[in-house]
Amino acid sequence: MMTQKRPEKSEYAVFYEKYVGLVPGGDFLENLREQHSTLLRLLSPLTEAQAEFRYAPGKWSIKEVVGHINDAERIFAYRLLRIARGDQTPLPGFEQEGYIANGNFSKRTLADLLEEFALVRKASIALIRSLDDQAWMRRGTASDKEITALALGFIIAGHERHHRNILEERYLPPVPRN
Repeated sequence: MMTQKRPEKSEYAVFYEKYVGLVPGGDFLENLREQHSTLLRLLSPLTEAQAEFRYAPGKWSIKEVVGHINDAERIFAYRLLRIARGDQTPLPGFEQEGYIANGNFSKRTLADLLEEFALVRKASIALIRSLDDQAWMRRGTASDKEITALALGFIIAGHERHHRNILEERYLPPVPRN
C-alpha cells in the first residue's frame, strides 16, 4: 500500500507541478474514489446538448474533456505500471489533440463516457492498491523526463482535478448564492 508521502519536485518534470499541487493531503485512495463520485455528481445532470457545450470556439466540448480525462488516465496508469514494475524502457509522450480528433467523443453519450471514467478509475485504484513502498519509489523515463511511480499516481489525481476545475469555472453555470 502506498505511503501518504507526496512526491518531491525531483521526481517529475516541472510541467506536472500544476497537477501534483492540486492533490490534497490525506488518504490518497479515498481522494481517488471521491474524485469519481464528484465528477459524476457534477456532470450526470447534464443533457446531451449541454454536454456538447464549448466555452469558446476551438475549445473542447464537455464530452471531449471527459474523453481526454479517460485517455490520459489510461496512459498515466500504463506508465505507472511499467515504472512500478521496474521497466526501464523510455516511454514516449503523447499528443492529446490527436486523441481528441480521433476519439469520436461527440458520437457517444455523456453517460457512456462517465461510465468509462468509472471503469478506468476503478482499474487505476486497483493498480495503485497493489503497489508496495518499494514500487512507488522506482524511477523511469516518460516523455524524455525522469519520473517516479509515486509522481504518476499524483499526476493521475491532479490531472482529473485540473480538468474538473476548468469544467466548473468555464463550462458550468455558477451555483446560485442565497
